[in-house]
Amino acid sequence: EELLGAPVTKDGTEEIRIDQIFPFENHPFKVLDDDRMQELVESIKANGVLSPVIVRPDDEGTYEMISGHRRMHAAKLAGLTTVPAIVKQLTNDEAVILMVDANIQREEILPSERAFSFKMKMDALRRQGERTDLSSRLEVERSENITSRLQVEKSIKRNRDGWNSEKVGADAGMGGRQVLSYIRLTELCPELLQMVDD
Repeated sequence: EELLGAPVTKDGTEEIRIDQIFPFENHPFKVLDDDRMQELVESIKANGVLSPVIVRPDDEGTYEMISGHRRMHAAKLAGLTTVPAIVKQLTNDEAVILMVDANIQREEILPSERAFSFKMKMDALRRQGERTDLSSRLEVERSENITSRLQVEKSIKRNRDGWNSEKVGADAGMGGRQVLSYIRLTELCPELLQMVDD
């Protein structure tokens, strides 16, 4: 790469200007200016950003943050203008799954953050795993009336959601039923959801 004049990146990372990185749409995790953020700012001032953020390019020549919202915010507060980043080409669903998996293991995570992130990941898995094979379609088409067709479609969806919740739960170290319980929190009004977080 050096002989050909190509830019050399360290460990697959490159320095990207912070003002060229935009937050992930509907990012469910809160970036708070609390004591932990101040500790992160001081660490970045002393050592720099040790773990690169993960971004994906967008259609406008800028980047969308996938993982590293807190690190980037702390880097801004520390006065940095660039952050080390790993650039990945990801579909929307792949980006959602990576964003959730990268953040769900944090020590301090609010129930609302966990709920919305699980919902986003379940929706992404559902879109990726839509059954289009003949057997499930034939079951629906063979049903004799509209009521039984709706029941078959509902059963197929429930089985798919059960599998997805087990997958999401296994990735987060919990059971599928617990994942579904968290997801039910997303249906609360904002005031009640805030009370749950408090």
